[in-house]
Amino acid sequence: MTTDWTNPYPSARSAVLGRNMVSTSHPLAAQAGIRMLLEGGNAVDAAIATAMALTVVEPTGCGIGSDAFAIVSTPDGLHGLNASGRSPAAWSPDRFKGHTAMPQKGWEAVTVPGAVSAWVELSKRFGKLPFARLAAPAIDYARNGFPVSPVIARLWQLGGERLGDQPGFSDCFLPGGRAPRAGEIFRSAGHAATLEAIADTHGEAFYRGELARKMAAHAKAHGGALTEDDLAAHQPFWCGTISRGFADAVVHEIPPNGQGIAALMALGMLEALGVGKQPVDHIDTVHACIEAMKLALADTYHHNADIDHMRVTPQDMLDSAYLAERARLIDPNHAGDPGHGAPRPGGTVYLAAADASGMMISFIQSNYMGFGSGVVVPDTGISLQNRGHGFTLEPGHVNEVAGGKRPSHTIIPAFATHADGTPLMAFGVMGGPMQSQGHVQMAVRVLLYGQNPQAAADAPRWRVTGGRGVALEPGFDPAVVEGLRARGHDVTIEPGDGVFAFGGAQLVKRTACGTAYMGGSDPRKDGQVVAF
Repeated sequence: MTTDWTNPYPSARSAVLGRNMVSTSHPLAAQAGIRMLLEGGNAVDAAIATAMALTVVEPTGCGIGSDAFAIVSTPDGLHGLNASGRSPAAWSPDRFKGHTAMPQKGWEAVTVPGAVSAWVELSKRFGKLPFARLAAPAIDYARNGFPVSPVIARLWQLGGERLGDQPGFSDCFLPGGRAPRAGEIFRSAGHAATLEAIADTHGEAFYRGELARKMAAHAKAHGGALTEDDLAAHQPFWCGTISRGFADAVVHEIPPNGQGIAALMALGMLEALGVGKQPVDHIDTVHACIEAMKLALADTYHHNADIDHMRVTPQDMLDSAYLAERARLIDPNHAGDPGHGAPRPGGTVYLAAADASGMMISFIQSNYMGFGSGVVVPDTGISLQNRGHGFTLEPGHVNEVAGGKRPSHTIIPAFATHADGTPLMAFGVMGGPMQSQGHVQMAVRVLLYGQNPQAAADAPRWRVTGGRGVALEPGFDPAVVEGLRARGHDVTIEPGDGVFAFGGAQLVKRTACGTAYMGGSDPRKDGQVVAF
């Protein structure tokens, strides 16, 4: 597929090109990563430095207490890493009796945080630079301060309004009793000291040392179940990838407990339907994508969980005959209602990096809902995710809460290879359950229609909202909007920045010559692509 270098969407920005590249949602974090490449590090070094910096400069989407996943491309193939944490051993369905859903805030929403283990494991297996060097930019931003960017300032204020009463939150994130405004300098000495301890001990302080003791003590003081034993038992694992052919490429995702399988299922249905005959923004294309996504999400919400607890395998869900059967349920002229649950908004950061040697990485880390649980361990800057909310309380469901279990996860990195296995593109779309929907839209635009990464990131997006509901960004052609309504879609137009509602995309793709990269960064975020 020949790349279309034009950008017909309002930003009209060009894709960035270079032999070494980092694309993420915050400029200061992207620059932390490119510094590692300039110092002789590789793409993995750049990704780790970027990820650490994001915990400081974009705390509204991630923190030291996040979870993480990664897909790394090296000459010997793809390597998928699952660094999501398990629930405290003491959790059980009985613990949450009387609740209608798993808690969203406080210690009862916190599972073991895995992001630190991802940084350590990636560095140990693939990094070139000393681990402590990778933390230096983040430590500097935390100790000496950084100017808060406009999108983050707005999300920070919203997070403070929602979570200001959670233990430790105000002391860390609301200096002077309010969220920092755009342009103001924010510092966190505790965050800097914690990153130093992690860097000096290669993560041991976090899982088996002083930081682990502080987390466990804070949990106990506030009725939480997380213990030092829970933290010490955590291990990331190399899980490989699951994949489906699409267009002339192969799209790869992390296996469950991530929701990436939903994107692969939808793409498989679109292949079965023969999508691609009409232009990318034509109503027939948009309608087919929406309908395939509904069916994929319906299956994912029912079957997806910690892979050790699933009753069907990912291979069953990705079987070509099964996906063709599901695709036959799509009426080209009418919206369907497969009855999946309504997706919830979330907060996440995503980055892609690549270097001149050919190494590429797709990496994602998240606190889940913005600042996550709202819990911050005093004097450490450790803000903790609320991944426990990803469990269900439905008795007998594969994703029912239990001790020592990974919840179904929204965060997913994606990767595309050529049919022969050579690397093609690292991409992701942060933003809760929007992520699998965003992956489908990026894959369709770039892999099937040849749009360049920046145009694909800029294009207006849709999001299924339950039943026949679909939310659209204002940039859609009015004729498409009315056409979708005529086919029975319950269409709403959602103006605004779309930071959570429609996600934030970052893409790094190899050029046709194979010796350079083109990158795109979402205008809905503060981010950028940096390259040399």
